[in-house]
Amino acid sequence: MTARHFLRRYQREISVAAAYLLLLLVLAIRAPRFFASGEMKDIFVSAAPTLVAAIGMTLIILARQIDISIGAQLSICCIVAGILSQRNWPIPLVAAGTMVAGLAMGAANGLLVAFINIPSIVATLATWVILLQAKKWWNQGEMIKGLAPDFQWFGLNQTAGQWAVVIVAAVLFVLFAAAVRYVAAGRAVYAVGSDAEAARLAGIRPRRVTFTVFAIMGVLTAVAALLAAVRLPHVDPKTGEGGFELQVIAAVVVGGVAISGGRGTLIGVLVGVALLGTIRSALVFLGSQAYWDKAIQGAIILLAVASDAFYRRTQ
Repeated sequence: MTARHFLRRYQREISVAAAYLLLLLVLAIRAPRFFASGEMKDIFVSAAPTLVAAIGMTLIILARQIDISIGAQLSICCIVAGILSQRNWPIPLVAAGTMVAGLAMGAANGLLVAFINIPSIVATLATWVILLQAKKWWNQGEMIKGLAPDFQWFGLNQTAGQWAVVIVAAVLFVLFAAAVRYVAAGRAVYAVGSDAEAARLAGIRPRRVTFTVFAIMGVLTAVAALLAAVRLPHVDPKTGEGGFELQVIAAVVVGGVAISGGRGTLIGVLVGVALLGTIRSALVFLGSQAYWDKAIQGAIILLAVASDAFYRRTQ
């Protein structure tokens, strides 16, 4: 691969990485205390659940689908994890039970989209509403307290627990990055997103691929819920309601994954998660209001979709 071809192929990823480096440079000049306060470590810990969910969302969008129900799924999985821990289940069983709940919700979305042929945005919007209302009826917004001692930070001290959260996200990232690049099932996701009919003629089953990526999304959302929940001594049932799905989708599309499917890399998604995860803290250190980060995320999604449309038009 020539340098020119490399730059053209990974133009979005390189641009996002350059933007992130520019942001860090601005912070180093305007707010050097950002790096001296341990803020970067806190950003990595906070971004770990987003990265795990973004891996699943990458597979969904590569397959030319979308899932806007993951915020509600995250809330449900947090509640499940809290209730299981409250009943003194050991953390491995809490994790397994939570992932089963996530798998069930993801598989339900996959069934609606892949086999009943409901458009993914309609299906996941419906499940988002259903899950939110079911959660309110089930939990009524009450904090889940009295958790087992091995729940917060996986039973480790805070420093070790923070590293554990980051390591879990990093290991999952490496595994999925290798899988989508070198494993046939990973390449099948790209094929279905590029042209489902051509993929079918090549022996790939698009419906099965679509169902599988939604099921994986559910499991990864459950893992993200665990990584978010273990940071506190109680479980907040409102976790995931503050625009989690917007943050994840923004990270994926700004990282170079085409909203039209079939194009993008997890390396770009990693940089997108880092960029968006840093923006909120950067706004505070630069003397701006943190709530602008939601507006920035929306603008990023709009720009990414517009640039993707422009790219397809020029091909």
